[in-house]
Amino acid sequence: MADLSQLHVAAIVTDGFEEPELVEPMNALQKAGAHVEVIAPKPGMVQAFRHHDKGRSVPVDRLLHDARPEDYDALLLPGGALNADALRVVPEVKSFVKHFQDAGKPMAVICHAPWILVSADLVRSRRLTSYHTIQDDIRNAGGNWLDREVVEDANWVTSRQPSDIPAFNKAMIKLFSRVPAGHY
Repeated sequence: MADLSQLHVAAIVTDGFEEPELVEPMNALQKAGAHVEVIAPKPGMVQAFRHHDKGRSVPVDRLLHDARPEDYDALLLPGGALNADALRVVPEVKSFVKHFQDAGKPMAVICHAPWILVSADLVRSRRLTSYHTIQDDIRNAGGNWLDREVVEDANWVTSRQPSDIPAFNKAMIKLFSRVPAGHY
């Protein structure tokens, strides 16, 4: 198993995130030793969903306006239609993601979260996957959408949905382990 004990990971979410798409990757990262911070636009707790039904609430570790992308080695963007749709219009989220892309930092993005990459104008000429309902958005933004459980492209790992999480976690850990912590 990879040793990610020096890795500092940002996980950006808001109310409406898909519970297993944050919790399971976060658990996998923590099991590998990574330090994961849940970052959100509002303090307190963020509400998870399991598709259409409310799930548990998760505590916020840091407010978005207090988080600096240069303080993190890797980024996790969980899906959930409500979550991704709300975050894609937040200027600080788009700026955070653009900073990661400009620095070549690794990003793990699942389900509806590629909407954030679309709104940050980052998908042109990139290979990625997502939940099937947003494939047209990715293609219309110039991305090459593939129907696979995991797509790896340079510093990105993308995945479609909760059933793909085992493969997503494996690819995410592999990608994140390539970058020495503090490299940025």
